[in-house]
Amino acid sequence: MVNASDAAVRDRLTRALRERGDEIADRWVQLQRERAAIDIGESELREEADSLILLLGGALNDSDQGMEDVVGTNHDLRDAVMELSLRRERSGANPTATSLAILALKDAVLEAVKRDNHDPHELFPAAMMVNRLLDEAAALSFSAYVERREEIIQRQSRQLLEMSTPVVHLWKQILAVPLIGTLDTARTQVVMENLLQSIQTHEARVAIIDITGVPTVDTAVAQHLMQTVNAVRLMGADCFISGVRPSIAQTIAQLGIDLSTILTRATLSDALAAAVEMTGQESPTAGAPTNR
Repeated sequence: MVNASDAAVRDRLTRALRERGDEIADRWVQLQRERAAIDIGESELREEADSLILLLGGALNDSDQGMEDVVGTNHDLRDAVMELSLRRERSGANPTATSLAILALKDAVLEAVKRDNHDPHELFPAAMMVNRLLDEAAALSFSAYVERREEIIQRQSRQLLEMSTPVVHLWKQILAVPLIGTLDTARTQVVMENLLQSIQTHEARVAIIDITGVPTVDTAVAQHLMQTVNAVRLMGADCFISGVRPSIAQTIAQLGIDLSTILTRATLSDALAAAVEMTGQESPTAGAPTNR
């Protein structure tokens, strides 16, 4: 619960925000203009300031359970701070500049409180409460910025994952998919879609899935590979799996995974040679010039 001293300070701040809201908003806009290059119009900054100051006053008035995490527990105020952070991010501001812009509100609020209270014994607890509130808001804006950056990074990672499974046209009617990293369900779907489309486009008869860059093969990975092989066969093409290293072969044997129905080769070159032979074409190395 709020003690009497905190309640008095809270009431004083609430009154200052209500009675001097326009003055505080004007001062905050001015401070932001002076301290940072912000690519946001003054009218938008003023609208932003009016909204946030109103919500701050409302949050203080409603916080009858104490002053801890007022910004985080008041949903309207929290949403307003996060929206402010998003607008600054869109305008090109970095998270530090956004946090500093919110912290500038401290000065504007304290200047207004000081005009009404000249007693330093009253100003100190007010300053402490303002610092606590706006430090929370600044930290939230920084956190919101970082979270959105993480979302962007994750989305780009997914896009890179799609790009990391190219289908290579190795030879006439022969395709290859070099896999690097873990093969999960989502990636298997991407591999399958790209490979089947390429088989149709190039009228391929053989597809080689190279797993040299796959660190481990467990039951789930083996199942994904078998699904892809079966899909390739449904398209009327044969499928090789190459890059079966000794460690992977040993793991597959120990797990009891049955890959007997799948054509395998130790290296991509071995698989290519077998695929050329299967399609009745001339070997890629035939007639190649020799080094002297």
